[in-house]
Amino acid sequence: MKRLLIMPSLLSILLIGGCIPSFGEKEEVIQDGETDVEEMVIIPEVQLKDAYYRTILPFKKGASRGYTGSTNTKYDVKEAEEGLLRLSAQTFDTKTHFFQEGQYINEKTARLWLSRKSEENELGLNPSIKEGMSEEDIANDAPVYLARIVEQNYLVLTDDNKVQLAGMSIGLTLNTVHYSKSGTETTISKEVIEAEGMKLGEEVIRRLRAEEGLGDIPIVIGLFKQEKRNSIAPGSYFAKTVAEKGKATPSGWKIVDEEYVLFPAATNDEKFRETDTAFRNFKQAIDDYFPSFVNVIGRGLYTDGSLRSLEVEIPIQFFGTSETIGFTQYMTGLVVKYFPNVQTEVSITSVNGPEALIVKEAGNEEPYVHIYGH
Repeated sequence: MKRLLIMPSLLSILLIGGCIPSFGEKEEVIQDGETDVEEMVIIPEVQLKDAYYRTILPFKKGASRGYTGSTNTKYDVKEAEEGLLRLSAQTFDTKTHFFQEGQYINEKTARLWLSRKSEENELGLNPSIKEGMSEEDIANDAPVYLARIVEQNYLVLTDDNKVQLAGMSIGLTLNTVHYSKSGTETTISKEVIEAEGMKLGEEVIRRLRAEEGLGDIPIVIGLFKQEKRNSIAPGSYFAKTVAEKGKATPSGWKIVDEEYVLFPAATNDEKFRETDTAFRNFKQAIDDYFPSFVNVIGRGLYTDGSLRSLEVEIPIQFFGTSETIGFTQYMTGLVVKYFPNVQTEVSITSVNGPEALIVKEAGNEEPYVHIYGH
């Protein structure tokens, strides 16, 4: 492990007694002594994969950690964060940058930004409601577009063995459906989501640039559309942009071609057919061995039209150790047979919790298998 010093002038959020930007309403902060105090941090030497960032230690939880806004499902919460990591890696090299949860947008700020704009809250990013508007008018003309804000910080090591903030990524979770107080659902069109999302992204960049320490770093903005309530498939990022160092406006928006597909698929789309056929044969092999299994669900992530990864959930109804081991061995053979060239993760669970995990890297013949408690 490497022990490093943080530069006091470049990363004020990590200084003892430093002030956290409040993006609006200012709060008095008591400073304990001088602000130019260097704090020791640790950078892990081991990087599990080139796709993974190393995380600065001691771990600092995000300023708004735990506040997920009005995100609809746990799948959207997870994917909004993981997908933003993938987008960030296109700008911030995982070999030279270190990850830290967002330290600049705190929970109070996030709540203000996610609210509707009003006389009481000029910082609200969602549309204001005019007097006399009906629920139908609100759904059509002023739906809630922005549901959550995810912030990630990226740091680099300087020549004098210190770390400094080198970039920031912001994920904006957008609603695809507006839910009225009476329970009515109104779909928000793709065109409207894209247009409103881009305007929101540009406004967020302007606000961040006005804060001390954020004026001269690249800022990545990703637009994420979340699925409907109770969906078992996560949403996905559909657009991204980068505001280069010192720029108050982005360089232009780019399409992000990502999509989650549930298997067995409910569509006849040609690009999903090969995987859907393999998955159906996989499920049939399970049904032949254990006829009671009916809830086998797969989630495939497609990027640029190709299957990137597949996650499979299998709930089992038996609890015997020998049965669990036997079933896991059988499943491992099926994974190798039906998904030889796909990054595949199979989670076997029961009412008691996780029972087994099978992970196979794309192209590898030997999967990693773990049976919990053994």
